Amino acid sequence: MCVALRCGTAWLISPPEQVGDTAALIPRLRQRSRTNGALLMGFDFPIGLPAAYGRASDLPDFRSALRTFGSGRFARWFEVAEHRDDISLYRPFYPMRPGGTRRQHLYDALNITDGSALLSRCERRTANRGDACMLFWTLGGNQVGKAAISGWREIIIPNLADAVLWPFDGALSDFAAPGATVIAETYPGDVYGQLGIPRKPVWSKRQQSGRRSVGAHLLHWLASRPHFDGGAVEPLIRDGFGADKSGEDRFDALVGLFGMIDVVEGQRAEGAPTMEELMTWEGWILGQQASAP
Repeated sequence: MCVALRCGTAWLISPPEQVGDTAALIPRLRQRSRTNGALLMGFDFPIGLPAAYGRASDLPDFRSALRTFGSGRFARWFEVAEHRDDISLYRPFYPMRPGGTRRQHLYDALNITDGSALLSRCERRTANRGDACMLFWTLGGNQVGKAAISGWREIIIPNLADAVLWPFDGALSDFAAPGATVIAETYPGDVYGQLGIPRKPVWSKRQQSGRRSVGAHLLHWLASRPHFDGGAVEPLIRDGFGADKSGEDRFDALVGLFGMIDVVEGQRAEGAPTMEELMTWEGWILGQQASAP
């Protein structure tokens, strides 16, 4: 994760760090602030459900679903299905491991004829990227299902009574008040384009050389904001975020943070369209601009 602390009109950006104990994450972040200001947390996993699934569940909305999952008929909802015969509306995550698994198994079990119906609108391809991975698929390097399971169970659900879920509960400006905790979905892959990082020549965030090659765009972002203190992260950017496997996670954490700050500062709109299905079920990615259908 990467943390920025606002002090008056200035921002102090800390280097990427381990998240640590998720049960104590919110109290720890609050302790780092000198004031009881609002806390905005952005997570790189889905926060919302495809509207097609939500309608089929017979639950009224996403918040109600979060309160229900893990109990009653949804008792095994968070358990990834091991076999295609285990998939159901009440156990939709699949597969547990590779080997003879196909996405069609998921579509068939959930009675979905069009696979895109399991993608929320904000997950569908844009001018700058292709489709994101669907929530319920849990296999491959770009899968997000297992991250959502962990994040929902460990952070969002235990704090559901006290936290604001953007955009389900309203706009950020509605909750910029002392003591507020606002949780939003972010997607660093969207922020690449916002920072001017080109798709070509092809670069890989999994390689230190690739991250180093686009570092100038992150440094330019910092240099154009003289009220930001980014001295602690500039050497890391120039280095390409380290040579170990966690380098891509540090890279995405900082990129995602830059995108969040631009929204908070009004440099970029929150982006969520005011559509009933989005506000009820699907949510939105913070800062992603809505495109025409």
